[in-house]
Amino acid sequence: MQSLPVGDLPGWKQVFTEDFTQGDVPLGAFPGPAYQGRWSAGYKDGTPDTAGQASGGKSGYYPSRVLSVSNGVLDWFMHSENGVFMGAAPTPRIPNASTAPPRANSLLYGRVSVRFRADSLAGYKTAWLFWPDSGVWPRDGEIDFPEGQLSDIIYGAAHYAAPQDGFDKFDSTSTFTSWHIATTEWSPGRVEFLLDGRSLGASTTLVPSTPMHYILQTEACLPACPAPQTQGHVQLDWIAVWSRL
Repeated sequence: MQSLPVGDLPGWKQVFTEDFTQGDVPLGAFPGPAYQGRWSAGYKDGTPDTAGQASGGKSGYYPSRVLSVSNGVLDWFMHSENGVFMGAAPTPRIPNASTAPPRANSLLYGRVSVRFRADSLAGYKTAWLFWPDSGVWPRDGEIDFPEGQLSDIIYGAAHYAAPQDGFDKFDSTSTFTSWHIATTEWSPGRVEFLLDGRSLGASTTLVPSTPMHYILQTEACLPACPAPQTQGHVQLDWIAVWSRL
């Protein structure tokens, strides 16, 4: 098992780490006193997720029904209640490490590594991503990794900063059911995705160049909803974040 990486790297200054060793948090209480200074639970209960925005709320973010911490791991309990498929999108409170972004949690270029796994759950997915502070999409782009259906392979997607959505997609041959380390390196003019230390490839086309923040977006119903009885877990062992020097 690879432990949480601590320290600067050539070209990168470490600005955030978390390995969830500050105590357990029961379902419904995250981030709680142990983590509230370093984490947000993300979108409040009932916020439609990506698919839910088009389906009238059939799927959405419900951190109080999904998130907990135990045994040094942040856990998502992916399931449905009363016909609503539930996920969550917690957000690390990354210190503002650049002079350019106007808000906390922003990075203008950055490196993120996460150690994660998930049960094989058809209809649920991750899209852990850099999202533009401006909220203007697709103009300001988007960077997703690890992304994929939990019952399928892991991939990375670098969405172009352009008037129309386009993206470069980099597939792995790995599934979510084993522990993996996914690393995104977002530099001027380049986005590279590494899985377990091996590069899946790099995008150099219309790379985003405005401040972004990182969200661990975990949701349902893209492209199809799970079976009602489908339930299981997504787990994050640790996360480390660097800003570009």
